[in-house]
Amino acid sequence: MAHDVGQQHPLKVYFIVWGLLFVLSFFSYMVDYLDFQGMVRWALILIFMFLKAGFIVAIFMHVAWERRALKVVILGPPIALMIFVLLMTYEADYTFLTRLVFFGEGAPLPEVHH
Repeated sequence: MAHDVGQQHPLKVYFIVWGLLFVLSFFSYMVDYLDFQGMVRWALILIFMFLKAGFIVAIFMHVAWERRALKVVILGPPIALMIFVLLMTYEADYTFLTRLVFFGEGAPLPEVHH
């Protein structure tokens, strides 16, 4: 009687990714410790966050070993949402800068009559 055994992945892969997650977490803590500010700070935080999330999804959630169709179904919507958020940030910057041009930086707010 033959038993079908599921696919086994070597434990070495899990330990390597586990180590990488610790290294990436160390780097993200160093961003605070070294007191990075502004866009550099947020860019580094987001880069480390996406790298850690990518390793977790790919290895610990076994997406790396799935069929391409399932990868597209799982990863497609979050990627589309990230693209839409990026487009909204550009639109928000455009709106903000347009308001500065037309209304000025120190323009008083309009009065509201009740």
